[in-house]
Amino acid sequence: MLNHYNFTIMKKLSLTLICLMLAAGAAMAQKTFTFGPKIGVDYTHFWGEGVKHGGQINYQAGVFMEYRFNEKFSIAPEVVFAAQGGKYKRPVFMAGEVLTTYNINYINVPVMLKYYVIPALSIDLGPQIGFNIYSKRTMDFDPKETEDIKSDTKSVDFGVGLGLTYNITNDVFVQGRYTMGVINVFKEGNPKNGNAQIAIGYRF
Repeated sequence: MLNHYNFTIMKKLSLTLICLMLAAGAAMAQKTFTFGPKIGVDYTHFWGEGVKHGGQINYQAGVFMEYRFNEKFSIAPEVVFAAQGGKYKRPVFMAGEVLTTYNINYINVPVMLKYYVIPALSIDLGPQIGFNIYSKRTMDFDPKETEDIKSDTKSVDFGVGLGLTYNITNDVFVQGRYTMGVINVFKEGNPKNGNAQIAIGYRF
């Protein structure tokens, strides 16, 4: 038979176990740490003083992580491949103005600080560093001419992103974000990257 002392110990242990189970359940429900893939469509362009460049439709794909500090704040770093660039008519010797398309691809690493206005919606703000992995220029001759311009572009880009994330479910979300580059893309001239993006992601 259990004496009063043993019964008291078992009661305390049971209460402790119940509390631990409730705490674990709450942590799982809030998903303190999540990660997963994301993919999106981008409208990329150049901007800067005196720059009159057109944009183009591109894409991005990568992975993200998110750590929730509490119900309101989290941090979400990403690693994303992003096809970027723009197009405009540029003067070419003996050919006049020629439509030129720039394809400059990056591995981007944004680190977004997220503030949850409501459980399903966050405002996202943070810096982004990009590593140039591909730089080519295509001039609209007949036939078209494409050349490598990696030596004319900077190897690192830096920008600031601002956007929104809406959680469709606990696992699926959509994002809208604009990232404004703050340093020049090319070693000469002052065009900077601009990227408006819509993405969808899945949390594990």
